[in-house]
Amino acid sequence: MSLTLRTISREQHLAYIQSLPSASHMQVPAWADVKAEWRSENLGWFDDRTGELVGAGLVLYRQLPKIKRYLAYLPEGPVINWFAPNLQEWIEPMLAHLKQQGAFSVKMGPPVIIRRWEASTIKKGIQDQDVKRLRDLEADFIEPRAFEVADKLRRMGWQQGEDGGAGFGDVQPRYVYQVPLANRSLEEVHKNFNQLWRRNIKKAEKAGVEVVQGGYDDLTEWQRLYEITAVRDHFRPRPLSYFQRMWTALNTEDPNRMRLYFARHNGVNLSAATMLIVGGHVWYSYGASDNIGREVRPSNAMQWRMLRDAYALGATVYDLRGISDSLDETDHLFGLIQFKVGTGGQAAEYLGEWDFPLNKLLHKALDIYMSRR
Repeated sequence: MSLTLRTISREQHLAYIQSLPSASHMQVPAWADVKAEWRSENLGWFDDRTGELVGAGLVLYRQLPKIKRYLAYLPEGPVINWFAPNLQEWIEPMLAHLKQQGAFSVKMGPPVIIRRWEASTIKKGIQDQDVKRLRDLEADFIEPRAFEVADKLRRMGWQQGEDGGAGFGDVQPRYVYQVPLANRSLEEVHKNFNQLWRRNIKKAEKAGVEVVQGGYDDLTEWQRLYEITAVRDHFRPRPLSYFQRMWTALNTEDPNRMRLYFARHNGVNLSAATMLIVGGHVWYSYGASDNIGREVRPSNAMQWRMLRDAYALGATVYDLRGISDSLDETDHLFGLIQFKVGTGGQAAEYLGEWDFPLNKLLHKALDIYMSRR
């Protein structure tokens, strides 16, 4: 099939995303409004024979300090047929177009999964002293076509860093944790939780933990819990304005794109989470919790409610987002994978982010700048 690439309207882009079973929440047109400090563009690939829109991409442009050149970024995109035999004919017009727009470097994250590991496999790996990373474990599922995609990208001149991550660090997680929901009953999903999770859900119920949905006005309460979490886990929190913008942008595009949940006990909010929905894919995107009330297990109760709601929406996957690939119990990120493995789902490895230096000198300069930050 021969293709033409051109800028499309937000409406065309959204209609295309809505016609698909799912796509990343970072590839919906409204994500451009969330990332307001970037310039954005909606790209469309058209089939020359039929004139039909067959692919779309949200491009975010970040200007380099002092010069009018840009880093062009397609987070978890573009949304194209990655397994097409003529992948080059999809990618090359995009590079030519972005160069015309003043891009000196392009970064993208093909939404292609290479491997999956079942919870039971990961548990065995954790118990094995010789296993330090997910990669040391034999995967339960391998997608051979993903290796072909990686091969084609390398031959076209796309690059990944030494560790397989992108040149200036993957921005989006390469490893995620997902609970598959398609063709499964809720009973099956619950039965797959480990004993601790099931016990904690029961404990929360017994203690009278309530899980409720919040709205825009509750984002200040969300922020309170989120900032407590940031202090405890040593990260820099995003400002309240970011979540307000996210809520407004995403829910204006689709009134059911973003949700907010609270788990409360005796009228006090103990934990909170944001949920994002695009087609059949549902993400738990941000989580927060207080330092008090942990004994009533609010986080388990909240996840179970969110999972049930995702199921009721007809979701095919409940995505708990990023994990580290470390299975070493002394690693500070180990607790995250341990918590998520308890849901009985699967760890998945994406192809990671790729860079194409359109101007090698400026790309190198950015690399150095990013590594010093």
